[in-house]
Amino acid sequence: MERTQCLIIGAGPAGLSAAIYTARAGMNTVVAGCEPKIAGDYDIDNYFGFPETISGRELIARGMHQAERFGARLVCQRVLTVHMAEDGSFVCKTDQGEYAAEAVVIAAGVNRVRPGIANIAEYEGKGVSYCVSCDGFFYRGHKVIVVGEGNYAANQALELTNFTSDVGIFTQGKTAEMGDGFAEKLAAAGIVVSTKKIVRLSGQPALSAAILEDATEIPMEGLFVAMGQASALDFAKTLGVLTKGAFIDADHEQKTNIPGVFAAGDCVGHFMQISVAVGEGAKAGRAAIAHVKERLGQSGS
Repeated sequence: MERTQCLIIGAGPAGLSAAIYTARAGMNTVVAGCEPKIAGDYDIDNYFGFPETISGRELIARGMHQAERFGARLVCQRVLTVHMAEDGSFVCKTDQGEYAAEAVVIAAGVNRVRPGIANIAEYEGKGVSYCVSCDGFFYRGHKVIVVGEGNYAANQALELTNFTSDVGIFTQGKTAEMGDGFAEKLAAAGIVVSTKKIVRLSGQPALSAAILEDATEIPMEGLFVAMGQASALDFAKTLGVLTKGAFIDADHEQKTNIPGVFAAGDCVGHFMQISVAVGEGAKAGRAAIAHVKERLGQSGS
């Protein structure tokens, strides 16, 4: 496991801005995230200091170069889970490794993918969950299904085996994209991956079955949504961070209710502009610096 002082989840404007501040302050900083949505070939002409139009791709490239110049380490890795350790630090698992950090900045934007199940909202909190760490305990010994097609879904399914041995994955008609390492672990755990699509849920007063496109009924008590990549909300829920609807609740310093966890950019749901994300990232970086210094002072190191 690699140790770092600050782990930043997301390589967009907010994440890179936070990294510039933490790395420039001499803090060991890792930014985990691959090409953000902004890094495309579209024009940006309302960003301060650029009278000429600049592409999203070039703006991100400049931000990456600047963060690296100050010493930040940028890794194209997908974060799967983040957990708090007993001593108040954090352990982050990616699709390629693990990191231990004193502070975490969530700047992963908003990208939750819905599974296309007609009445899923009716069962949220009644059998449908988006967080294995939060709710897996309640399904001890029960049959559960994970909906998703990638490494994130595979990791969630494997985590569920801590609570039950009856776990399956449905990809909702998508091609399974689990890496070889995860595919082998799923097979070893007896977790079957099906490409069939769940269209409806049933049961009263709580979830008791999933209905497939061909009307087949699959008995089960729990359904965990893990489509696409893990989102900022997924990390927040796992860590116990308060949310407001689809967004993370952060104060004016980008602090969340969990000490050492900060959030910035689109995931906090303010004015979704690059300039705002950059400013929030700077504030999150500053707050992370203060938090790490306090922890290091308390530990005497």
